[in-house]
Amino acid sequence: MAVDNKKPQILLTNDDGIESPGLWAAAEALSDLGYVWVAAPREQKSGMGRSMPADSDGRITRQLLTVHGQEWTVFAVGGSPAQTVLHSIYEIMDQPPDLVVSGINYGLNLALGMTMSGTVGAAIEAAVNGIPAIAISRETAVEHYLSNSAEVDFSTAAYFTKKFASHLLQQGRRDDYSFLKIEVPMDATPDTEWAFCRLSLQRFYKLWAEPRDLDRPGFLHFAPRTDFDTFKPGTDVYTAKVEHKVAVTPITLDMTARVDFEALRKDFEG
Repeated sequence: MAVDNKKPQILLTNDDGIESPGLWAAAEALSDLGYVWVAAPREQKSGMGRSMPADSDGRITRQLLTVHGQEWTVFAVGGSPAQTVLHSIYEIMDQPPDLVVSGINYGLNLALGMTMSGTVGAAIEAAVNGIPAIAISRETAVEHYLSNSAEVDFSTAAYFTKKFASHLLQQGRRDDYSFLKIEVPMDATPDTEWAFCRLSLQRFYKLWAEPRDLDRPGFLHFAPRTDFDTFKPGTDVYTAKVEHKVAVTPITLDMTARVDFEALRKDFEG
């Protein structure tokens, strides 16, 4: 595709890598809204958050891919999702994007697990650079998290990607939130209700370690919790897992605690 600078410029990235079917479902949906620049990590980079690994090689490979009969010029980047956003803004694109979309991710990024997500990390990097952004994830079985499986149907998640991207392109950047985090349940359809919700402050994934000699390689195992009704109504977990709605959370980068500084100072002074 030749670059059309007259259209809105959309940067599409992810943390599952350039060959992810979720990425391409989003690309096809977003192509109705503007010119889509596809730049994604060369390899699987899930769980990297907003990290900037010093050992990333930063190599950018231009590729020509054919997806469902349409040719796309894409960029595979040797770096994290956040680094991919920066390489795109400063090296790949002709002009800064009007919108950054990160996803569609395999598996939900709910509750405090959001901070580990490379999908979310890319959206954070966009927001830091003053660009409206979406981080969108589709619920899958755990075995599909790192699989890039073609068995996962991303059509509904692609529908909601386009829906919210269209609004952000019309609205532009706002000061009351930094980006949108969107979670699409496994059983959702385009007719599924969506709702704005808060980030749950509980842990969504349970962790455990197998017994081992500590000097041998070992891994922490994880799985989603199942006691979803213990999460508070109005949170992303409750909305997606109990109410089975598409959970839309406006995220702000202002992480300063909402406390009275003077009262806090007096408390510390005794």
